[in-house]
Amino acid sequence: MNPVFDDVLVEDARRLFAGPVSFLKSAPELRFIPDPVAPEIAVAGRSNVGKSSLLNALTNRNGLARTSNTPGRTQELNFFEVGEPLAFRLVDMPGYGFAKAPKDMVRKWRYLVNDYLRGRQALKRALVLIDCRHGIKDVDREILKMLDDAAVSYRIVLTKADKVKASELAEVHARTEEEARKRPAAHPGILVTSSEKGMGLPELRAAVLEAIG
Repeated sequence: MNPVFDDVLVEDARRLFAGPVSFLKSAPELRFIPDPVAPEIAVAGRSNVGKSSLLNALTNRNGLARTSNTPGRTQELNFFEVGEPLAFRLVDMPGYGFAKAPKDMVRKWRYLVNDYLRGRQALKRALVLIDCRHGIKDVDREILKMLDDAAVSYRIVLTKADKVKASELAEVHARTEEEARKRPAAHPGILVTSSEKGMGLPELRAAVLEAIG
C-alpha cells in the first residue's frame, strides 16, 4: 500500500533521523520565523489527527513535539532542526479544525499559515496528515486548497492505520488517492502510517529525504 523507496534512500533517512534533532524556536507571527538557511518540510493536520505523536515517532523521540489533551492548543509555527551539520528543518504547523477556538484565533491561524506557505522559498514540501478513521473532510480540503493555491507540493499521510480494519483502510486509501489525483500540487503517492505500531515510518522518513533532494 505504501510507495516503495530505494533501499539506500531508506537507510540514509533512518540514519539521518537517528542523529541529532532539536527544537529551534516557535514563531507566533511571520516576523519571528528563522532565516531560511536550510530546506523545510512542513507538517499540517487537524488538531486531533495525531500530529505530535507522529513527529515524535518519526524522530524516535518521546517529547520532541508536545502532545496535548486539548486539541488546537498549538497556535504557532514550531521549527525543529534535523542533522548535524543541519540537513533540514521540520515545521510543525498549528492544528486546524478545532471547534472551540474563538474566531479571531482561527483568523490569526489562517493569516500565519497562508503567509508562511506563500512566501517561503525554503519550503520543499508539506505533509498533510489525515486520520484513517475519517478520511478527507471539508476542513482538510481548505488546507489542501491553500497548498494548491500557493503551489506548494504536498503529500497526504494517513495516520492511525492501526485503528481501522484492513478493508476500511483499503477503502479510505483508495478514496484519498482518487482525490489527490485531482489536486494540482498533491504528490500521487499516499503514505499510510501508525505512530503506535511504527507502520510506514521508514517510508515517511524516505519521502522527507527525497523531498529535500
